[in-house]
Amino acid sequence: MAAPDQRVAVYPGSFDPITVGHLDIVVRGSALFDRVIVAVAPASSNPEKRPLFDLEERLALVRAACAGRENVTVEPLAGLLVDFAASHGARAVIKGLRAVSDFEYELAMALMNRRLRPEIDALYLMASAEHSFISSSLVREVARLGGSLDGLVPPIVQRAMAARLKGEPLIID
Repeated sequence: MAAPDQRVAVYPGSFDPITVGHLDIVVRGSALFDRVIVAVAPASSNPEKRPLFDLEERLALVRAACAGRENVTVEPLAGLLVDFAASHGARAVIKGLRAVSDFEYELAMALMNRRLRPEIDALYLMASAEHSFISSSLVREVARLGGSLDGLVPPIVQRAMAARLKGEPLIID
């Protein structure tokens, strides 16, 4: 639980994998809040998503990518997002928006979350122009087809994706 005077936000996502766009939101959110909790959700039950990494691997990759950010912690997300946020003393949920289609989905989610926990606000950060096209699903597709991931994901994630796609064991340092 956060100290009463501490401003805490939760940044949720599946992060399969974490991209430089995600990290941009982490950096910008951590400048706005005393503490940011990156909440890594379990893999989607949607088989079309074809997750590349399991929850523990994604937690390790997100922790490695966020290393050195003193006010950022990484935790698994269980249950309702707003309940998770409330249990950690967070008053805001941070989300990144890339396009109008993101807004339509996020608006419905924000309204439901507001109904469930009116004390928790949603804060939307527009994707930086250079990251606005990056999504985890596109990154996975580029990797599966042998394309370069330079500038799309942190180097640790590049190495993990290459290992996974070759069937080699993951080494997350």
